Amino acid sequence: MSPLIRAMRPGEWVKNLLVFAGLLFSGQLDEGDQVLAATLTFVAFCGISSAGYLLNDLRDREHDRRHPEKRHRPIASGALAPAAATRSALLLAAGAIALGFVVEPEVGGLVVLYGAITTAYSLVLKRLVIVDVMTIGSLFILRVIAGAVAVEATASEFLLVCTGFLALFLGFTKRRQEAMLEEQTNNVPPASSASRPGAAGSAGGTGAVVGSRPVLEHYSLPFLDQMISMVTAASILSYVIYAVSSPIAGSKMLITAPSVLYGIFRYLYLIYDRGDTRSTAAILARDPGIIFAGASYVAAAFVALYVLD
Repeated sequence: MSPLIRAMRPGEWVKNLLVFAGLLFSGQLDEGDQVLAATLTFVAFCGISSAGYLLNDLRDREHDRRHPEKRHRPIASGALAPAAATRSALLLAAGAIALGFVVEPEVGGLVVLYGAITTAYSLVLKRLVIVDVMTIGSLFILRVIAGAVAVEATASEFLLVCTGFLALFLGFTKRRQEAMLEEQTNNVPPASSASRPGAAGSAGGTGAVVGSRPVLEHYSLPFLDQMISMVTAASILSYVIYAVSSPIAGSKMLITAPSVLYGIFRYLYLIYDRGDTRSTAAILARDPGIIFAGASYVAAAFVALYVLD
């Protein structure tokens, strides 16, 4: 894979599959024009999100070079020149916005808004405790709204609410993964350079490791555990309410609830019991249990919306 493609992080595009929620839940999977509109919207969001990743890596390249893993990123390692990355980010953003306006002017506006929020996140918001995770949540909601607009559907309030809570769930679990990695790095054997005078951080994870995410200084594991407990319960309850009151399938959507429950519980198992440190996208796209939950969810939703109707 070329350095540019790697820097675009195609593995993260799995998150953009949320734009197909409007297509699925509006019962229009059998309408070719709407499928095409949703697919083009998906491509537009892949482009604008990759532009955001390039911008983020450009700004953080010096910081990333001091990180044990992020130093291998194409821009930080020098495999991709900053000038080439800048040109690519601008072209991707322009192409994504243009494609969004081709689908629907409102979709184009939502792509622009997504790019603006991503830029603000890279510049400022990712350093603000709690606001950083809430910003990530807003980007998930934008994907769902854009997908609904593209197929001329309306995303119900409860669908947006449970999407937001699920995004907060993923955001806080990601911060917990990072906090655990920081704590493990700080608690290294005495012979390590991290234990010498002047080394960053201290035992117990109270300080940031050189190259780690700065906002982690403001997160503690007990606080993150409490947040995860709250948003997990809220995600499940809001989804059940949505499933009971689905405007298209009614309570028949409840047959999808077991898949949602299993997916959430499996994710928690990976984070807490297995100590999984992979990225959110990697877990969603590669873990067999999560893939099963996603596939069974789509199958159950299809049955509820198209077979039992």
